[in-house]
Amino acid sequence: MQVIANILIALVALIHIYIVVLEMFLWTTPRGQKAFGITAEFAEQSKALAANQGLYNGFLAAGLVYALIRQDFGASVLFTVFVIVAGIYGTFTASRKIFFVQVVPGALALLFVLLAH
Repeated sequence: MQVIANILIALVALIHIYIVVLEMFLWTTPRGQKAFGITAEFAEQSKALAANQGLYNGFLAAGLVYALIRQDFGASVLFTVFVIVAGIYGTFTASRKIFFVQVVPGALALLFVLLAH
């Protein structure tokens, strides 16, 4: 169970690292605009907000990587719960796609962390 939990935590961390790259560095590019379904004009107007949002996703990824390296049960639970809560909020306020990209992987990771403990 612990191996599966570790793989899922690593997957969730990688997802959030990719989100960091999209929001902080690729927001105004065609790739970033396509990923978030935004126009070039909106991307340009909101790039500072997106970079800030990316930074927060980076903190989530960093916490997950810390939990993984340290094999810290408490940090694993805390950061997967943070991911799930952020994903639920994003699902209701931004895009339903977030549920499948963030909430489902986070919930699976949390489930296996708890089962492994």
